[in-house]
Amino acid sequence: MSMSNEKKIKILLIEDEEFDVRRVNKTIEPFNNRIEIVDVVSDGVNALELLKQQSAAYDVIIMDFQIAGGLRGENLIREIKKIDNTLQIIVVTKMTINITDFDFANRLLDAGAMWYCTKYPGDIENLIYQPTDFILSIYNAFEKRKLEKEKLSSNRRLDQSIKGILSQRQIIGESKEIKHLREQVEKHAMHESNVLITGESGTGKELIASNIHYLSARRFETFLPVNCGSLPEHLIESELFGFEKGSFTGAGKNKPGFFELADKGTLFLDEITEIPLSVQSTLLRVLQEGEIDKIGRQKKIKVDVRVIAATNKNLKKEVMEKRFREDLYYRLNVISINAPPLRGRVKDIKLLVDYYIKMYGQNFNKYNVRVDPKAFRLLYEYTWPGNVRELQNIIQRLLISGDETIKAEDVAAALGIGITQIKEFSGNMFIHETDKVLPLHEVEKEFRKQYFTYVRNKTNSDAEAARMLGLAPPNYYRMCKELGLK
Repeated sequence: MSMSNEKKIKILLIEDEEFDVRRVNKTIEPFNNRIEIVDVVSDGVNALELLKQQSAAYDVIIMDFQIAGGLRGENLIREIKKIDNTLQIIVVTKMTINITDFDFANRLLDAGAMWYCTKYPGDIENLIYQPTDFILSIYNAFEKRKLEKEKLSSNRRLDQSIKGILSQRQIIGESKEIKHLREQVEKHAMHESNVLITGESGTGKELIASNIHYLSARRFETFLPVNCGSLPEHLIESELFGFEKGSFTGAGKNKPGFFELADKGTLFLDEITEIPLSVQSTLLRVLQEGEIDKIGRQKKIKVDVRVIAATNKNLKKEVMEKRFREDLYYRLNVISINAPPLRGRVKDIKLLVDYYIKMYGQNFNKYNVRVDPKAFRLLYEYTWPGNVRELQNIIQRLLISGDETIKAEDVAAALGIGITQIKEFSGNMFIHETDKVLPLHEVEKEFRKQYFTYVRNKTNSDAEAARMLGLAPPNYYRMCKELGLK
């Protein structure tokens, strides 16, 4: 594209001496097909009034540092930047002739100026500064404004996208426990400190972590959730920190670890206690030094990651019993947040039910589903061993199988309970009274679901539950997802 077809660079000149206005015009004159002085004002107050009315009409401000009036110099620069931070400011001044004043330069740049120069070159009668450098600075200022406007526009689009993400990941509830939880999330989101989230399975620890991330200064970067309990023990280190090609048998290519993938963002480590002690020491070193040693690589890699860890275990007890490093515990537990169980905030159940009916109803083309009061009574009285995650799954099941009104018997069937009573036998097997005979595969699936939930609530982690059930952790995790428990 030829220069004549390009957009003209629009200049606002703030100068109170006609002699200097003429010199600036003379300097720019050979480039008037590309650079245009749109307006000239003689004081800072009038310049600001003009900018408030039409800041978009200008790309670059050229201003005299020692302009007439009370508003000038660094104060004027700051006021211009308040109106439009993408406007680029070039300062011309006679203060720097024959001197090199770094303090003066730093003050200008800190205030928001892009560049400055002396008024007086060799040809003082006709031109300002060194003409070539002066013109180049105008071109550079214009390009910088374009980049900053593009970045601002991109950030606005990202902000809208993040608002959409947060609207899909709301922390629902009006109980005092949930109000306190939301206050903690908002309070600590903008900090850079590591966070430890505690709470039972299904209480929404990943939801809390994602809210912290998307409300933080890192919200435009990666949020990477990792379930440590689902990783085979012998692969945890390589998954977290990566490895180099040829570093061991089977390492056919370089593999970036989770820390590299989450660089500049947030890494959520769920079931943190499932990391073996040998790997805990490496994790501690990474958190302390901000560097990772990849397997097979001598040079360390710098990473900038905020870590949010979560567990349903009592970490202090794990430390006392030497299953978790004390120094790592203190490194992770800078900010502590507890996810309350659903049975402790029964008043939130109706809000959650309404929210999930609206959310999932769209998927099943059901928009006017209501819940009978007797059905709500059953939901209130149920103990929710699987917490919010279980409620979420129950609502989906009711929407799939039910009609426009969810009745008490629908809820009872979905929960796998009899309406009148639930008996727990000494063998710890749940037997439910109901008149309805279900197909065998449904009973088997319901039994698996309840038994998995029962075993999980008797243990401190997914890995421990998997061991008790005689399953490999990845298989346990897969079966839980099939049963709707994950």
